[in-house]
Amino acid sequence: MNQRVADCSARPMIEVRDLTFAYADQPPVFRGFSWTAAVGEAWAVIGPSGCGKSTLLYLVAGLRQPTGGQVLVEARPVPRPRASTGLVLQDYGLLPWATVWENIALPMRLGQFYRDKKTLDAEPRPYPQPDLTPAQVDRWLTRLDIAVQRDKYPSQLSGGQRQRVAIARSLLQQPNLLLLDEPFSSLDALTREDLQRLTVELRAETDVTTVVVTHNIEEAVYLGQRILVLGKAPNTAARIIENPAACVPEFRGQPAYWQQCAALRAALAAG
Repeated sequence: MNQRVADCSARPMIEVRDLTFAYADQPPVFRGFSWTAAVGEAWAVIGPSGCGKSTLLYLVAGLRQPTGGQVLVEARPVPRPRASTGLVLQDYGLLPWATVWENIALPMRLGQFYRDKKTLDAEPRPYPQPDLTPAQVDRWLTRLDIAVQRDKYPSQLSGGQRQRVAIARSLLQQPNLLLLDEPFSSLDALTREDLQRLTVELRAETDVTTVVVTHNIEEAVYLGQRILVLGKAPNTAARIIENPAACVPEFRGQPAYWQQCAALRAALAAG
């Protein structure tokens, strides 16, 4: 896996160039900030509350726009969300009136609805592929181990099951970039570890580039082969911790894992 990351290093998936961003009437969160993530890499983003972790993710997702500088995905600006970017949120983002199957199938229905729209060929393409099928929905239901819940509504599910639905929906889009914004922070410890392991497995199966925003040191070290450490705003430079042994199920609990946790904790304390 480490060799795959090295081979992809010359081809950026995300390029943040001289980024400046500020909310209205607020001091900047980023000022002259640059960062690059290559195709196939697994990143974790960590830092104190209010440092801009989620803001950076939303800029990459096309949900917010820079005040200055550029954010590029696959060498193109992202003026709006792109269909090839999957986004998994802490609050799941599920439709409460739709069943599990219907929630996962949402990209399929959107792709069919916009099948004939000219914007389907625009870059970045805003709508999912029009040829997604019910069989693909069923496949992800099975792979995420939620087939038994297919006819239930979100209110009838546990937090872990809801997050599995959200992940399945994102993967149905066939993304090449998967962004996860503190996806497991509200779950109990055992469920959190189970979904972290599942994320590692799914990344290996799909070869998707991943960026996980987290406030949890152990989670960042387990999921991020490269860890972006943000400090108090404004962030002006990218601090990166190399963690090539991550994204392997057996990594957790090894001496190297705990050593990296200590190194990351020290980096956070240093501001």
